[in-house]
Amino acid sequence: MNLKRIFGALLTLLGIGGLIYAAIVFINAADSTHDMKAIAIYGVLGVVFFMSGIGLIRTTKDEA
Repeated sequence: MNLKRIFGALLTLLGIGGLIYAAIVFINAADSTHDMKAIAIYGVLGVVFFMSGIGLIRTTKDEA
């Protein structure tokens, strides 16, 4: 298996985890600035990791 695809899958999983954690913090938020900062940080990092992982998987060609 290609190393770039493995790294892309790892980035995608980290992105999904970040987005899920941001959603959990959003649901449990009590209108404090600390919670809003955490939602923004984990949400943005989750989207960046997810998109870069998907992009890496899509652009890597299968070579047997």
